[in-house]
Amino acid sequence: MSKKNNLLVAASGTGGHIFPALAVSKEVEDKWNIHWLGVKQRLDANLIPKKYNLRTLSIKTPRKNIFLFYQYIEILMSTFQIIRILKEKKINLVFTTGGYISAPTIVASKFLRIPVIIHESNLIPGMVTKYFGFLCNYVLLGFKNTNSYLRNCKTIFTGTPLREQFYKSNPLPEWVPKGKGPLLIVMGGSQGAKAINQILIQSLEFLLKKQFRIVHIIGESNQQPFYVKNSKNYIQKKFTNEIAALIQNCDLVISRSGAGTINELIEAEKPSILIPYPDSKNNHQEKNAMILAESAGSVLINQNKISKEVFEETLERIFKIKSKKGKNHYEILDLMKRNMENNNKIKSKNEIKKFINYFLKEF
Repeated sequence: MSKKNNLLVAASGTGGHIFPALAVSKEVEDKWNIHWLGVKQRLDANLIPKKYNLRTLSIKTPRKNIFLFYQYIEILMSTFQIIRILKEKKINLVFTTGGYISAPTIVASKFLRIPVIIHESNLIPGMVTKYFGFLCNYVLLGFKNTNSYLRNCKTIFTGTPLREQFYKSNPLPEWVPKGKGPLLIVMGGSQGAKAINQILIQSLEFLLKKQFRIVHIIGESNQQPFYVKNSKNYIQKKFTNEIAALIQNCDLVISRSGAGTINELIEAEKPSILIPYPDSKNNHQEKNAMILAESAGSVLINQNKISKEVFEETLERIFKIKSKKGKNHYEILDLMKRNMENNNKIKSKNEIKKFINYFLKEF
């Protein structure tokens, strides 16, 4: 191959769409010129490296209201814009991870007869995968069982690609609170989670009295930090690029249950308390969380059931000290750790690089 071919990556919105696409891009950039298609006023500009030639379109998420028709007209117009981009950049292959940027990209690609691959990271496929997957050359699956929800699609189980930091051991960042107490990582995904943030703040005094060390990732969408009394055992951040190191070295993660988070927990073999986002499409976050809850590696608490009392009681139960042969240990937490170690069968295979580069040979 005398020159690189051109790969368009269409991924936008949340970290759940962007991070897997970033992982794939980094893996294949040695053989492809990467071009990135995103949406204005989302996380894209902050996360996508300049070398990936980011182009953004104005596409609003369709909502169930009187303007629905006009929003779909906007998506249709975006399709024509994408056709021009595909021609201009001489794109040979399109890779997308779902979300509303994906629908017009898939249609534009098929119109120009450009091969397109979509990756579905959730157990329950999203709307774009469900309704446009049949137009794609391949649908790559994060979970094997997703295949049962799709019809007329060429599916391949690859797992969900993770940021490269998750595939190596990382030291705990220096800024993390020091001490002997258990370390909790509390996060709500790339955009934050109001319910998780609020329940943590309500329980913070209780947790600090119990000597927990806490790293609280409040999310980019929270314009103002949550005010709390100064404590050496609590630190608050909007976002961090060191999430792999935090998850690998903590005792417990408290989080939403997006597909990316589930796969990160599986790779790091880390116990968790999962609070699914209740308004996720097809309730996919709860279905994702059940994968770990059914293996007893995670405690699933629905948002409508959580309260300060439930949250604190759950943590007390997980971190209840038992004595065995004269040594103290956390019986429930240790059991959850062992159960997470047994989840090897559903670990990401990280095979998308091999698949995309194989696909390149087809041209």
